[in-house]
Amino acid sequence: MLTRLLLAGLLVLGCEDDGRGFRALQANGFTDIQMKGFAWVGCGKEDVFSTHFAATNAAGMRVSGIVCCGHFKGCTVRF
Repeated sequence: MLTRLLLAGLLVLGCEDDGRGFRALQANGFTDIQMKGFAWVGCGKEDVFSTHFAATNAAGMRVSGIVCCGHFKGCTVRF
């Protein structure tokens, strides 16, 4: 039981953003980006990385959401 919990914990830690989410936000015009850590819900089954963020959009408004990325697809920004 302890081994399974340990393995599950390591898998979750491996699912946090690898930097692609930050670059996707920059490419879409967001500034003052703060990555907030792993997002438990909000992404699809094919997504491997899911990270909460807060940033300033191109209109100057502060927004927050989730960046979802997969191994064989790009990143999706969700609000």
